Amino acid sequence: MIAALAAGALALVGLAGIVVPVLPGSLAIGIGALVWAIWGGSSWGWVAFGIAAVLLVIGAVSSWLLTGRSLQQREVPKWPVVVGVVAGIVGVFVLPGFGLPIGFVLGLLLAEWYRLRDFRQAVATSLATVKALGLGILVELACAMVAVVVLAISIVTAW
Repeated sequence: MIAALAAGALALVGLAGIVVPVLPGSLAIGIGALVWAIWGGSSWGWVAFGIAAVLLVIGAVSSWLLTGRSLQQREVPKWPVVVGVVAGIVGVFVLPGFGLPIGFVLGLLLAEWYRLRDFRQAVATSLATVKALGLGILVELACAMVAVVVLAISIVTAW
């Protein structure tokens, strides 16, 4: 029972962490599946862990590749994205609830404006960056959701 609760809590934190970069994402889901596999008392736990691990790796690698390729095509360096992430984290504390996306987009836009010295071009590259990151997050989130469903099925069938 405790293993199931711990695995479920880690999976939920992981799903939130994929969208909110301050929290651990796929790693937390993987650890939750591992907790269930070790202490769940069911051989299906190891099957669920294996499937979840494969899905999480596919999601993380796909997200990284899609985002990286898109940013390379637009010739966007990494530091404006880092500025956006830092501004998003600050935004969480300044404006709870909406501060992360607002802070990220504003930080990214300001960094791109500084880098390019052209506001229109900064807006265009910032939008492309947000779209690329959004697509990467959606792919990783989809794989993580399937992994969590596999984990949940394993937990429910063990009872």
